[in-house]
Amino acid sequence: MNMKIVFLDAATMGATPMTGIESLGEFVCYPSCTREESFRRCGDCEVVIVNKVIVDDEFLDRAPLLRLVCEAGTGINNIDVDACARRGIQVRNVAGYSTDSVAQTAWMHILNLMGNAFYYDAKVRSGEYSKGKIHTDPDNPFTEIAGKTLGIVGMGAIGSRVASIGRAFGMEVIYYSTSGTGHCTEYPCVSLDELLSRSDVVSIHAPYNERTAGLIGYEQMKKMKRSAVIVNTGRGGIAVEEDLARALDEGLIKGAALDVFLREPLPADSPLMHLKDPSRIIYSPHIAWTSWEARERLAHEMAENIRKGW
Repeated sequence: MNMKIVFLDAATMGATPMTGIESLGEFVCYPSCTREESFRRCGDCEVVIVNKVIVDDEFLDRAPLLRLVCEAGTGINNIDVDACARRGIQVRNVAGYSTDSVAQTAWMHILNLMGNAFYYDAKVRSGEYSKGKIHTDPDNPFTEIAGKTLGIVGMGAIGSRVASIGRAFGMEVIYYSTSGTGHCTEYPCVSLDELLSRSDVVSIHAPYNERTAGLIGYEQMKKMKRSAVIVNTGRGGIAVEEDLARALDEGLIKGAALDVFLREPLPADSPLMHLKDPSRIIYSPHIAWTSWEARERLAHEMAENIRKGW
């Protein structure tokens, strides 16, 4: 194949081997780029790979040879698909590569929240445990998840995987369909209000769109158990960040864990970074999709997309 392939924000892939893509033509990688740099760098390429770079009419005007836009991921909110279609440019993404990676991260957060993992670690690291007179810490018990209710917001492939793990732990599973159509018959589909009021753990696995933006705000959080936690490894902005900070500060819910944020990186002045009790929240920097295995699958599938789309 004789084509030029440009990856405009390859830093998101880290050190993942790109040999499959490199074998398809002239391959140029840029760790990141500004808007103006993206215009300059796409001028003579037939294939562009993007993760967060915006592909719109202005971008496409600068890329007269472009035939294929590959998303280095699943969500294509950064690509104007209609503008590409008007110009006969294909758009391809990669679905399913990170299901296990995201599910594992969600459960890492759930277990850490419900198990007080960071508290116990700090107890030992600080030397406080070594100075104690008994062999255990009876004053801050963790919570068993067996018999508790797991509420899944968005029962797609990832939500289903998280649900199956919850069932293995002995949890009751319910879900809310953000599309309005509950296709999954394995677990009860309930209203959002019922899910929030019944769940001990709410795990978000939905896309960010007009139906989910601001879906869970302060009024919704008021309906939750004070012992409940929210985990979001889906998309930032589905749980309103200012309202979540307020709910945590007021003790309306026990805790939260977030891998995704409305603005990324998370601004230093976000109210989520200034809680009265910082131990109520756990953060991770949008890494749920980034297991080594998931990134290898992603690179492989991007190469296949280019091969099939050429």
